[in-house]
Amino acid sequence: MTTWGTVTTTNAPLDAIQRFAAWHLEQGAHRLYIYLDVDAHDTFRALKSHPKIRVVQTDKAYWAKRNGRPDKHQARQSINARHANNRKPEVDWLAHIDTDEFLLSETPVAAQLAALPASALCARVRPIEALANGTGTAPGETAFKAFHQNQAERHRAAEDCFPMWASHLSGGFLSHVAGKLFFRPGTKGLQIKIHNVTLNGVQNPGQADLPGIELGHFHADSWAHFINAYRFRLARGSYRSELKPQVRRDGALSLHDLFAVIEEDGGEPALRAFFDEVCVADQPLCDRLSAHGLLRRHVMKLDDLRAKHFPGNNPS
Repeated sequence: MTTWGTVTTTNAPLDAIQRFAAWHLEQGAHRLYIYLDVDAHDTFRALKSHPKIRVVQTDKAYWAKRNGRPDKHQARQSINARHANNRKPEVDWLAHIDTDEFLLSETPVAAQLAALPASALCARVRPIEALANGTGTAPGETAFKAFHQNQAERHRAAEDCFPMWASHLSGGFLSHVAGKLFFRPGTKGLQIKIHNVTLNGVQNPGQADLPGIELGHFHADSWAHFINAYRFRLARGSYRSELKPQVRRDGALSLHDLFAVIEEDGGEPALRAFFDEVCVADQPLCDRLSAHGLLRRHVMKLDDLRAKHFPGNNPS
């Protein structure tokens, strides 16, 4: 039987890591490699007790063996993923994803990976972006926005669904549209980045697509989540200044520049208005997304799954 798992670098609190882990264990993951990016001894102990989790505390001793701790978290993620790749393989496939990303599939992940050709060294899953609860969602449900792969279709749908911001947001997304990769662990010399892998100078050799799996990304699933992460993302994360505009059209602003314009015009209230228009699952937006085939609905029950898979580490 084909086996799979995930590799993740995180500074998230224990409850968030456990929800992430519980979801993927429920989906059939055989092994979860979790690299703790901060000193978190209680988190380490709680995760280490699970037989399917391999947890690594990336402390001073860990980084001393790797020429020091890189300042950028993206570099640390890549080094940790490479460490997971180079250890004795315990699964056939690993997905390099974050704790706010959840593999969503109607059929077993293992079966879809098993159907890939032997020539596929990596396989891509495309993201869908979680919306904040609004008038268009039922209790316990999460709505997600998807996007079209074809650029022209994507822009037409964005102009209809997000008319104010379509010129700057690819498909109405605040986060990546590139998706993430599964790769075959144990591949010697494999260089692993956030969205791509490279082997012997070839990027994503033998890449296959996994259209039956979507990556549910909880990038901005509430106003509190968005605004609490906002300054870090502007300075060092997914909104940082060196990143190019998402939309491949003249006049498109990068997210960094777009948010600078919004803040200059109206401060935090303008940011909140932007968030409400782009990131909240109110009925009109859900209707527009649905008309373009871009609305997804999932009932995930993450707290129930956490209680199931971590009964001894789930305080009330």
